[in-house]
Amino acid sequence: MHTVSTYIRSFAVLALLLVAWPASASQSTLLVVGDSLSAAYGVPSDTAWVQLLRERLEEKGLAWKVVNASISGETTDGGLRRLPGLLEKNEPDVVVIELGGNDGLRGFPPNVIESNLAGMIELVVDAGATPILVGMQIPPNYGQRYTQMFAEIFPKLSDRYEVGLVPFFLEGIYNQNGMMQEDGIHPTEEAQPVLLDNLWDRLKPLLTGA
Repeated sequence: MHTVSTYIRSFAVLALLLVAWPASASQSTLLVVGDSLSAAYGVPSDTAWVQLLRERLEEKGLAWKVVNASISGETTDGGLRRLPGLLEKNEPDVVVIELGGNDGLRGFPPNVIESNLAGMIELVVDAGATPILVGMQIPPNYGQRYTQMFAEIFPKLSDRYEVGLVPFFLEGIYNQNGMMQEDGIHPTEEAQPVLLDNLWDRLKPLLTGA
């Protein structure tokens, strides 16, 4: 026959399990808002850097959900328009902003690009998330003045808002054999681990707490 004390002990154990369950099952969210460089353009999706990030987090036992909201051809204007809905839907803790390359290739005014990216950073911060800005550069054939003004957008915003910056996403890729597709714009499958490594130094402290 069960005693009253047995029931009490059983109830106490059940209560502890119920209290502990949400904490153990909780999962943080990382949102990637980017263009074709993050949308696996021209490479198998299971070898793209975003998927490699998911696998690395799983290997390290880190409870992070990675949502990839990147679209090939996306501009900073499009990203700014989509971001409020993405923040509301996903409630991310960290947001990777990987945009601006298409704006530069289309010759958009640098001040407009900067304003759009600034708006995205502010939306992310206002939502209580941490933004990571991914820097980009464009080919020199766009003219030295424009090329320099474009490249300066990213460190300028990083300093202004004190947010993490990946100086150049294609570092160690753009000038290496076998790392760029024939169009000279998009990284190959072989380059995807390098893309992740270029981003990892900025992401690691946020994702691992170390």
